[in-house]
Amino acid sequence: MLLLGGCLKRAPPQKILCGFCAMMGKLQSKLRHSTHKYSRPDAIREERIQTAAFHEYSPAHMDTVSVVAALNSDLCVSGGKDKTVVAYNWKTGNVVKRFKGHEREITKSDQTSTPELFFEQIACIHTSNQFFSASRDRMVMMWDLHGSSQPRQQFSGHAMVVTGVAVSPDSSQLCTGSRDNTLLLWDVGTGQCVERASVSRNLVTHLCWVPREPYVLQTSEDKTIRLWDSRGLQVAHIFPTKQHIQTYCVVSEDGHKCISCSNGFGGEGCEATLWDLRQTRNRICEYKGHFQTVASCVFLPRTLALMPVIATSSHDCKVKIWNQDTGACLFTLSLDGSGPLTSLAVGDAISLLCASFSRGIHLLRVDRSQGLELREVATF
Repeated sequence: MLLLGGCLKRAPPQKILCGFCAMMGKLQSKLRHSTHKYSRPDAIREERIQTAAFHEYSPAHMDTVSVVAALNSDLCVSGGKDKTVVAYNWKTGNVVKRFKGHEREITKSDQTSTPELFFEQIACIHTSNQFFSASRDRMVMMWDLHGSSQPRQQFSGHAMVVTGVAVSPDSSQLCTGSRDNTLLLWDVGTGQCVERASVSRNLVTHLCWVPREPYVLQTSEDKTIRLWDSRGLQVAHIFPTKQHIQTYCVVSEDGHKCISCSNGFGGEGCEATLWDLRQTRNRICEYKGHFQTVASCVFLPRTLALMPVIATSSHDCKVKIWNQDTGACLFTLSLDGSGPLTSLAVGDAISLLCASFSRGIHLLRVDRSQGLELREVATF
């Protein structure tokens, strides 16, 4: 589980394309055939088989990658079963730095599905190169990209694996959650715990701080989504209980909406849900179409399409793009052989980073030449 510091900056498309042409650390380049399916507004599902140049770069990790997050428009940070945190330049295909300090894998586990699968936590400290990682060793560690490869700060206080990490908008506080049913609020500067809250059976699966607000959004294995007020660490609102365990949550940049994801199998559950975070706090829309647990989701940049769009990744090896307002699936990319997809992040204005169980991190490119489509262009 990673919590990152750094602002995402939109890079001009021309620069991005040139960067990929000049990528270093490349193992091989080959033509790759892939199958794409999508749903049109008239509910007709179409399938396209496309051929595109595909690059394999030096891997960031030698085992399962449980989390990837964009540090800036060139770098990402990832963590996995190999116990390391890696800063990687995904435009050149080079490892920038490896960080070591955790005694167990950087992860959060979902004990309700296959015990060996992992999911991720992502948030940003703006205008900073600092980030946080959480592990099964019950520790949260703070790192500095330009500092030592050892942790700058350590946060120890949970009795079980840490499964949620979120940083406040002003970067002064850190909120962590665990399978021990507790949330802890930390002073980032001193590393001291300043608040503690516990709710029975509240096995935390994910945390996300609401931009420009004192609120922290949390999903749980008890199938609920809670909104916490960090001023005293009290529950401010509980959303209607879902039928399946909630695995992940993300908040829009304006802080008005959030998405939660559900576990499931065979199409039961396996959905993402859009919620209103303002006064009504109602359910707005559901996105159904995955056949296994939805592990991650992101709000996509508004520049990508005329309508607002989101993306989800699932254990069914698929990444889907959805119309945020109607719930229609606009495109599906199948990453064959990847195993369960564990994490999804926006790299820049036209790129997504997707971590997987078996094939490392996938670099996906949004193609608007024939509508809104996704292409896999590299792995590392």
